[in-house]
Amino acid sequence: MLSEELLKLYREGKRDFADAELAGIDLHGKDLHKIELSGANLVNANLSGAKLCRANLSLADLSGANLRNADLFRASLRKANLKGADLRGADLRGADLRGANLTWAYIDQACFEGALMQNANLTNTKFTVKPNY
Repeated sequence: MLSEELLKLYREGKRDFADAELAGIDLHGKDLHKIELSGANLVNANLSGAKLCRANLSLADLSGANLRNADLFRASLRKANLKGADLRGADLRGADLRGANLTWAYIDQACFEGALMQNANLTNTKFTVKPNY
């Protein structure tokens, strides 16, 4: 599915794109709050700056996706594959990341306040620790 087609359907009121094939789609900066993308293939998708608050991305494959500065407030990313994803500056406050795979993900300046992280895999996650002088 092309980004233009998805955005047209979303504007018309469709919210359910569960299990959709969206690998490489460019949706940067788009308002997609409350969208249903559970189980979707979003490998290498560009979702930078997208508004995905309260979106359902459970079981979605977001490996290699660009989610830099995305608004994922209270989004469900339960058991999502975020391997190698760029989450720098993303707002993940109150997000559900239980069982998510964040191996090799970039998380500098991402906000995880109140996020549910039980059983999330953070192996080799990339972030900078600033000295506390």
